[in-house]
Amino acid sequence: MIDEPRPALPLLIRTVLPAEAAAVAALHRRARATSYPDGLPDDGVDWTERWREAVARPDGVVLCAVRAGRLVALASFRTPPDAAPDTVGLFQFHVDPDHWRDGVGTALHTACVEQWQAESRTTAVLDVHVDNTRARRFYAARGWQPDPERPAGEGDHHLSLRFGVPGGGGE
Repeated sequence: MIDEPRPALPLLIRTVLPAEAAAVAALHRRARATSYPDGLPDDGVDWTERWREAVARPDGVVLCAVRAGRLVALASFRTPPDAAPDTVGLFQFHVDPDHWRDGVGTALHTACVEQWQAESRTTAVLDVHVDNTRARRFYAARGWQPDPERPAGEGDHHLSLRFGVPGGGGE
């Protein structure tokens, strides 16, 4: 008998439910931990409570990707403070490391873009850690570019990126 690749289980992208804050926080920790070879530093933040607040925000959206009943990715976005109303900030975007390179991140990013188009957003912005080359490659492959309005200064640990939402603004 020949081993054949198993078909990928279906992926559902939907809004996070308030009761899922602990699962979202756990996924967030797993994804962030990959950036810290000596282990995730204790930042003193109650991430479950922080995610509960993010899900409840009336001005924000938290999407998740679910496969086989398990949260495998998440994205959180809203209008950044002091930004134009047609600008959206992608504040969190995490894929469970067990699901890297299997299309989950691309599918979630596509869902974000579709939501931004529906909201008539024209521009999206985000900050990514300068040392996170995997994430930087992911964003670059989807059209994100360094933000000329928010250049990195000497010693900055984050790079600001900008994305022109295709068809944004109701065009």
